[in-house]
Amino acid sequence: MSSSNLNAKEPDIATGADLLEQAVRESAAALAAKQDADGHWVFPLEADATIPSEYVLFLHYLDERDPALEAKIGVYLRSIQGSHGGWALFHGGELNVSASVKAYFALKALGDDIEAPHMRRAREAILAHGGAAVSNVFTRTLLALFGQVPWRAVPVMPVEIMLLPRWFPFHLDKVSYWSRTVIVPLLVLMAQKPQARNPLGIHVRELFVVPPEKVKNWHTEPARSKWTYFFRRLDAVLQVAEPWFFKSLHRRALDRARAWVDERLNGENGLGAIFPAMVNAVEMYDVLGIDPKDPRVVTAKTALRKLVVDEGDRAWVQPCVSPIWDTALACHALLEAGDPDSVAAVERGADWMVKRQVKDVVGDWAIQRPDLAPGGWAFQYANPHYPDVDDTAVVMAALDRLDPEKYADAVQSGATWIRGMQSTGGGWGAFDAENTHYALNHIPFADHGALLDPPTSDVSARCISALSMLGQKRDDPVVKQGVDYLLAEQEADGSWFGRWGTNYIYGTWSALAGLNAAGVSHDRPEIRKAVDWLLARQREDGGWGEDGRSYWDGQPHGEGATSTPSQTAWALLGLMAVGEAKNPAVARGVDYLLSHRNDENLWDEEMFTAVGFPRVFYLRYHGYRAFFPLWALARYRNLTTGNAGPVLHAL
Repeated sequence: MSSSNLNAKEPDIATGADLLEQAVRESAAALAAKQDADGHWVFPLEADATIPSEYVLFLHYLDERDPALEAKIGVYLRSIQGSHGGWALFHGGELNVSASVKAYFALKALGDDIEAPHMRRAREAILAHGGAAVSNVFTRTLLALFGQVPWRAVPVMPVEIMLLPRWFPFHLDKVSYWSRTVIVPLLVLMAQKPQARNPLGIHVRELFVVPPEKVKNWHTEPARSKWTYFFRRLDAVLQVAEPWFFKSLHRRALDRARAWVDERLNGENGLGAIFPAMVNAVEMYDVLGIDPKDPRVVTAKTALRKLVVDEGDRAWVQPCVSPIWDTALACHALLEAGDPDSVAAVERGADWMVKRQVKDVVGDWAIQRPDLAPGGWAFQYANPHYPDVDDTAVVMAALDRLDPEKYADAVQSGATWIRGMQSTGGGWGAFDAENTHYALNHIPFADHGALLDPPTSDVSARCISALSMLGQKRDDPVVKQGVDYLLAEQEADGSWFGRWGTNYIYGTWSALAGLNAAGVSHDRPEIRKAVDWLLARQREDGGWGEDGRSYWDGQPHGEGATSTPSQTAWALLGLMAVGEAKNPAVARGVDYLLSHRNDENLWDEEMFTAVGFPRVFYLRYHGYRAFFPLWALARYRNLTTGNAGPVLHAL
């Protein structure tokens, strides 16, 4: 459909007012009922087959098997195998070789017969796509740890990186937080080259088209620039030179890596509070000979076990947990609902969030902003070295909406931190400022293309929204630079790219909300073009939907196999933010949400509507089906019944 929707017959809003009010009330109560006793919300966070597969293989690496849990993970892995025979990066996606190799390896370790129909289909599909040799660097590293490929299959990352000065072209300070926490313990593993205990002696040689010892060229990714060729030649030199590095420097580097991890171990929340870094930390301690009973090792293993989601007959493993994000979004949705019970739930959630503001730890972000006081919030229960401006902006906005006087100190210190984290050019990255050393995305190790944390439209829009809510609109230089950045980032078709949500629907909602909060006129050509783009992507059922394919070049923006409740809500929130509440397309989207509620008075959503790394790692936030549709319905009710508050549309 297109902007011709404006000429369609407008539904009688009054006719459905009672149904809408009932839906908002019931869905708000259903969301509030999922609140934890201490005031927070946390929903499962699901990725693809790689994380549960790696957990199984981690247990086999250490010979610390858990047969009952492993069997449940096996049930999960078999249940998400695609019709193409392999495993995809997101629900309904195409086969991904790396995910499929890990899933096959894990199932074989669980005892699945390789001639069983599901294993045969998987093996044939993997071989048809080039075999395990074309899998990504992280997969090949895992295979090297299990002796399935020679270490020359993995790009050299010398542990001496820990000793490099900051002016050196590659330095840990120049890559993202997630890269840092994954890389440092991995450097130790790559230096020591341990072999998994692998008690059952499982191998996957049958997944190689050419025997791995005979593969001559492991650089299977297409070259992305001239830098790619330079770094590949450098890797060839390092492959030969690494064994000859000075032993004294090597020992110093190992010690520094261990100390770096020790400092950031983060208790039972784990290194970086993300699964890959946590696994690498445990294996680093193991290869360094640290006693398994050492508190650091015990704590790190506990952190990993807490990521397991046990559903009774099956189990899977989360890449991390999202309580701050979930709680802040739940608070916004319930504030929009506005009834006394919802507001009371928000008050409990706000008090919980305030206690988790990071005020006493100067994290890695301070390398670029040494004079800036801490004041942000992390994504997880605790991750004090790595708060992020996206969570901080959403938490601040919720606190300010609820009670600007009670939470003034927390909001102002958060605002100060966000302002200080703005990058040159006006945008914001998620965890660091000025994280834009783009050449590093071309080193062989970074074949995922996500080594960095540069400014993005969606995060920047949220920062603009939060600062604008505090009265710092376009006459404020920080907000003005942010708005200029955001307008410059608009795609030619009128949409915005969504870095952390899928994709252009998410980015466009975020941008429209931010620009509206900053006071940008709804009549500006950029706004009208974005409205037309959203209207043109509405589906016949009234909803909106987009899948992970849109992150690849040449794929349509804003399109997918089916409508989803969360993406429909984003589109509606974006349209309503710029004055389109009475557009018949919005009423049709509201009807879609009303007609798709489930028995819980919430919504079902199988599709992955978020992303960790575009084209590499996708996410399904199980809470998105609860927060966003309620938020959109309540906002529509408020606008069409005259209940809109003064801060409406800031997010």
